[in-house]
Amino acid sequence: MGGLREVAAPFVVTGPSGVAVRDRLKGLTPEDEEVLRLVGAHLGALASRDLKARCADGLEHSAESWAVRKRELTGVSSSRWAGAITKATHDQWALARRGQAAHIQGLEAGIRTIAHRLSLPVGAKGTKRAPGGYRSRREWHAKARRLRVLEDRLGRVRADRDAGRVRVVRGGRRLARTRHHLADAGLTAAQWRRRWEAERWFFQADGESGKRFGNETIRVTPEGEVSIKLPAPLAHLANAAHGRYALATKVSFAHRGSEWADRVAAHRAVAYRIHQDTGRDRWYVTASWQIPPTPTVPLEAALAHGVIGVDTNADHLATWRLDTHGNPIGNPRRFAYDLTGSAPHRDAQVRHALTRLLHWAKACGVKAIAVEDLDFQAEKTREKHGRRRRFRQLISGMPTGRLRARLVSMADATGITIIAVDPAYTSKWGAQHWQKPLTSTTRKMSRHDAASIAIGRRAQGHPIRRRTTPPPHDQSDRAGHRTVQADRRAPGREEPRPRIPGPRTRCVPPDAERTRATRASNTVRGTRSDQEWVPDSLLLTD
Repeated sequence: MGGLREVAAPFVVTGPSGVAVRDRLKGLTPEDEEVLRLVGAHLGALASRDLKARCADGLEHSAESWAVRKRELTGVSSSRWAGAITKATHDQWALARRGQAAHIQGLEAGIRTIAHRLSLPVGAKGTKRAPGGYRSRREWHAKARRLRVLEDRLGRVRADRDAGRVRVVRGGRRLARTRHHLADAGLTAAQWRRRWEAERWFFQADGESGKRFGNETIRVTPEGEVSIKLPAPLAHLANAAHGRYALATKVSFAHRGSEWADRVAAHRAVAYRIHQDTGRDRWYVTASWQIPPTPTVPLEAALAHGVIGVDTNADHLATWRLDTHGNPIGNPRRFAYDLTGSAPHRDAQVRHALTRLLHWAKACGVKAIAVEDLDFQAEKTREKHGRRRRFRQLISGMPTGRLRARLVSMADATGITIIAVDPAYTSKWGAQHWQKPLTSTTRKMSRHDAASIAIGRRAQGHPIRRRTTPPPHDQSDRAGHRTVQADRRAPGREEPRPRIPGPRTRCVPPDAERTRATRASNTVRGTRSDQEWVPDSLLLTD
């Protein structure tokens, strides 16, 4: 086992700490849509201005500068809108700083890899721990130039981080670059402009406990009536008291609707966000609130009814049910999903696959699902895998973050515990110890199915391999039981071979008349003249 990294212990994943539900704003009048556009565009312009001021402050930001910005926004909106805008600005700046730090780590990893490979002779063989030299002088020269490019890029990013500068695009950098590739995106200039403006709108407000229905800025009554506190320059558009605009529609949250109604009736904080889907020309409202995390179940209690091991792949989930002893039960199950197309389609595919998985687990009576604690952030660099472009595309396409977040939240609602295990060597050892023994004429095994068994056994604390090393004496059953799948008292386990009288065991039956043993053959032809019969000191009739 020398050279293998230490495997971390499995742990129970904590449940979600927040809830978000969404409903469509149906039946909006043209006046309602125009008011929503005006309010979103006005607040979006204020949010852009505030983000620019925050980025200009950099590391010199303080409570005094935040108070100045909020006072300036209050005069052209309201105190609550100003608080929501400044909070969103701080969150966006902090997210940009975290992304900047991750970018620096990626550049440093790429520089280390290239520098190591450049220091080796051309064509030098690599090892499992470190890559070898480059294949040709041409590739060596190209990578030497790339090393200088990465070093220069790293210097600029470090200078920006030291100075507190961040690069932020309101509306998204990807959408901004799409403007130069409208034909590839299938958009016209007018469609792109409409989508760009909608993405830059600001229409969200945090709730506050104790206020009426949990939110004074965007208010939704228990009956579903939606009203908005208009900013000061748009107060003349109000159609309700106290400068509010009431929409001519009602909402009803189908998912967790009772929880939302209880919070609203108790005047507890609920945050709302209104946005427009320009592709389908629909308006939506999203309600979110915090919930106390579900108390985690002890690992032993979660595994009392067995476990389902799940191996995450780019296009499907490979699963297998294990009993309490780590033995696979039944046949493997695969839950496929298609991650091509739009983001809503990909998200729906993931949700459908997880729904089928949880329904199967509930039907089996299993209370725990074991998954790998995957994180490919350090594994996607092109410098680490070099020419293995297909492999980099494979691991980049695996929705590890989306799957983890969705599975935890959906399992929490069904009462199923999620156990995270170390992903080290699960695919390799699973294929080595489980793929061939479980393959038959009626069941075709894959590496992913075998890996799901390895994941489940690791969650239960069992070794992945099927048998221990044979005893050191004479490779017999003298040292005890050799399997680690079943308990010593479990029926049907492999026990020491019973002593059955007969010629195969070279054991004389108890009623044998002969009490002497011979060193020669029993036949006359095979007997030599110099051999003689000798008595045996031990009887074979025990």
